[in-house]
Amino acid sequence: MRATRIVQKILANYEATPPGVKANLCRMLMQGKLGGSGKMIILPVDQGLEHGPARSFAANPAAYDPLYHFQLAIDAGLNAYAAPLGMIEAGADTYAGQIPPILKVNSANSLMSDTAGKNQAITASVDDALRLGCAAIGFTIYPGSDCALDMYEEIRAMREEAAAKGIATVIWSYPRGEAVTKEGETGIDVAAYAAQIAALLGAHVIKIKLSTDHLMLPEAKKVYEEQHIDIATQAARVRHCVQSAFDGRRIMVFSGGARKGADSVFDDARAIRDGGGNGSIIGRNTFQRPRDEALEMLAKLVEIYRGKA
Repeated sequence: MRATRIVQKILANYEATPPGVKANLCRMLMQGKLGGSGKMIILPVDQGLEHGPARSFAANPAAYDPLYHFQLAIDAGLNAYAAPLGMIEAGADTYAGQIPPILKVNSANSLMSDTAGKNQAITASVDDALRLGCAAIGFTIYPGSDCALDMYEEIRAMREEAAAKGIATVIWSYPRGEAVTKEGETGIDVAAYAAQIAALLGAHVIKIKLSTDHLMLPEAKKVYEEQHIDIATQAARVRHCVQSAFDGRRIMVFSGGARKGADSVFDDARAIRDGGGNGSIIGRNTFQRPRDEALEMLAKLVEIYRGKA
């Protein structure tokens, strides 16, 4: 498979990156219906650990089966499928070579107390990713948490090992914790900061949430106002976050969040596209819907990222 010029241009931004990592980035970028376009849609299914099985899968009971998600990602023509160790292991042999897996190597859960601190346990290894044929590892950091510095050190070590073994690193950069207000978690200044932190930690692919026009940090707010940084629309905020991650030199995808109406999902995708983002990593908004409805939604998202809807 020959990489398109668009993909070659994206890969050229990754200087000092081992060829094996670039090959796996290319593998994801060239996969599926958006292959070669520079855009991506990834299916993430780590919600069973994060939120519990009923909250995650009861709306569509077929989704209790790990193989359902492999098949959904393949049939929808997505770029990759991200999940924790057990879910990847459940279908790694059956679906070997059919969809690039991303192994989510750390996770939290909803049974932890409020006093536990915002942190995640490492639940899988780089060797697990290598053994299972994964294109990348996925790791969550919580900028703003008292545990953030430990998380940064953990991903530094895992990224180094992954790069040495030819595996890419995707960082979920989700501000939350003691230093961040609830409104601030999706404030544009905090979201852009989270994107910058992920890029500086060496992420090959950055995952953040879509942001609001809220400005949480007083010193940052002064700069946004003095420099007249455009944050008025969702597309403008996407553009600013992309700019904050090395001026677009890193692949950036945006989380779909909790289930919502289809029109809102499509509007988000158009804002990501128009703001220069690389795509969506969308889970609950697809697998919590009946399969036919999910495939229809994903097909429309493909058309949006192709600029045809």
